[in-house]
Amino acid sequence: MLPAGTARVYPAGTAWGVTSVRMTPGTPTPEVRVPRLVGLMAVDARESARSRGLSVSAPDRPDFAFVVVDYVVRQYPQPGTEVPRDSVVHVWLDFGEGEGGGGVREPRGPLPPDGGLRRELEEPALARAAGLSSP
Repeated sequence: MLPAGTARVYPAGTAWGVTSVRMTPGTPTPEVRVPRLVGLMAVDARESARSRGLSVSAPDRPDFAFVVVDYVVRQYPQPGTEVPRDSVVHVWLDFGEGEGGGGVREPRGPLPPDGGLRRELEEPALARAAGLSSP
């Protein structure tokens, strides 16, 4: 039996190589996987990253430390990427439901009244009919 934290290594040329490695349960690994933060509220994203030894930054929000209910809509690095412990995950946020933002960017009813360009195109015909313009 080998002492904890050691490995048995065979000489070069054998087909065995390393057979086992023991790690002490409390020892942090040098790299961690980035969690999926998209869809989480800012406060939950910070806690999820912190629990894995990562920091979170929002480049477009200088007040990120105080943001609570805004939702993460994008992150870098992508979820599942292995990064060194104490790395920074960059997130971009959007307002929560009913909290403002850009809103809907397509026209909704009621439509504008008739006229405008159509009315301007009809005027020369009316002017010709009245004999006010030259053909």
